[in-house]
Formats: sequence, C-alpha cells, structure tokens
Amino acid sequence: MKSRTLEIWVGLFVAAGIGAVFMLAMKVSNLSSLNTGDGYLLKASFENIGGLKVRSPITASGVRVGQVAGISYNSDTYQAEVTLRISPEFDRFPSDSSASIFTAGLLGEQYIGLEPGAEEEYLQNGDTITLTESAVVLERLIGQFLYSKAAGE
Repeated sequence: MKSRTLEIWVGLFVAAGIGAVFMLAMKVSNLSSLNTGDGYLLKASFENIGGLKVRSPITASGVRVGQVAGISYNSDTYQAEVTLRISPEFDRFPSDSSASIFTAGLLGEQYIGLEPGAEEEYLQNGDTITLTESAVVLERLIGQFLYSKAAGE
C-alpha cells in the first residue's frame, strides 16, 4: 500500500516537472504570446537587425505594444525590412516616431523600442517608420576599438 502511494507521488512530481519545463520553453520561445493577426502593420528599414526574429517584442516606454510580424531583405536599398504588428489599443503613435533595436537580458534577446515623436498626425496601417537605429553589433564595436588603438600607436 505504501509502495503504491509513493509511486503516485513520484508520478505527480514528474508530471509537474514536465509541465514546468513546457511552460519555460513556451516563455523562452515567445510562442505563448502568438498573435492572431489583430492590430495594424507598420514597416521599418534597418541597416543591421542583429539577432532580431519574427515574434520579437516591440515596446514603447517599457510596455509591450506589439511584435515583429515579418523580416525581409530589400535588394534595392540593401537593407532589412521589418514588418511591425502593433496592437489595436496602441493606435496613437505620431508619424515622426522612431524605431531602434535593443538587446534585453543576459541571453541577448533583441527587441524593437518605439520612441514617440511630436507630430499631430498618427501612424496608420501600412505606414513606414523612417527614423530607425540599427542593432549594435558587438563584433563591430570591438573591431573599431582595436583599430583605433592600433592607429593611435
């Protein structure tokens, strides 16, 4: 009888562990916030997107306002074009807003930060954000630092 009870408790513990690992995987992969297509789309072009991925968060003042809906390469401008899906409740970003790519946390997850501008007109579905700042690439910074040190000597 005690053996049966012990087996049940071990089974429950293993099931809880598998559930916790599954929840952690969903949180890390950002699949738990999969959007069904609500909101409006904006476009932004960047020289370098670093490790930005589809479904990466978009924030404004630290608040999540949307997610990256798509990434493509424009062979005419030689830049990455990022499609942003903004949630419908955040429909009042001025037309001169800017978008920058930042790195969050120790794992280096990339996200887009929106900085509202001061225009009276607001961004609409299909508009393009023209003021962008690309991702900071650590290798490029180290290379520039080493080159400037070598040139100084």
